[in-house]
Amino acid sequence: MNILEQIIQQKKTEVAERKEKIPVAVLQVSAFYNRKCISLVKGLLEPGSTGIIAEYKRKSPSKGIINDVSQLEEVVSAYEQYGAAGISVLTDEQFFGGSINDLHQARNTVNRPLLRKDFMIDEYQLEEAKAMGADVILLIAAVLTATRVQQLAAYAVNLGLEVLLELHDETELNRVCDETVLVGINNRNLKTFEVNIEHSIRLAEKIPSGKIKIAESGIDAPETIALLRKNGFSGFLVGEHFMKQPSPATAFKHFIEQIIKT
Repeated sequence: MNILEQIIQQKKTEVAERKEKIPVAVLQVSAFYNRKCISLVKGLLEPGSTGIIAEYKRKSPSKGIINDVSQLEEVVSAYEQYGAAGISVLTDEQFFGGSINDLHQARNTVNRPLLRKDFMIDEYQLEEAKAMGADVILLIAAVLTATRVQQLAAYAVNLGLEVLLELHDETELNRVCDETVLVGINNRNLKTFEVNIEHSIRLAEKIPSGKIKIAESGIDAPETIALLRKNGFSGFLVGEHFMKQPSPATAFKHFIEQIIKT
């Protein structure tokens, strides 16, 4: 199996275990469950938005440990302070070193739109996301059929969550549906983990009009942001670039300062 197949197999096991441990009824009485979600769509489109969705990520299958020192509260607070349009939190434990509690902790720390970044395959995970304070959930087209994307997206919207659909190539364009207002293009091949920025630009032209385009992965320079903006992108998910620095908070601050000058 490739790494993506391994992750999904593990995810099925995890979800089944968590369903047994914490029923949906318990999630639905959590403190955050009935809060009104903060719109990432509005955050990306408002005048003067940086468009940056800054990520908190400890490790990845391709790079190993990225940063297991910087504390979540410190990093996400800086993301909020210096102008992130949204904040992405990895909640996969085995492969990315995150946890669902990281999302809860971030929600207690900041008042920015929070994206639950994980491999979502079951409605239960959407209930979890809502209960832990997420505003947006990620659906990865590479691991879901068009029908399943529509089902999960509709379920999420019904919960008040926004949906970011992640595409990797043209064969996945049929997954775009009414509920997926946010459409991301991942510059990283999930099977080989190679990165190609030009990939986003080419595929963006084929995304239906009316969708908010977000570029993901491999973004490490203000000039790249400027190039992507010229090609119709409103959002830029950046994680590894900040997290691999000695101080992600300082790195983000300087990056935003450079964007403003560009």
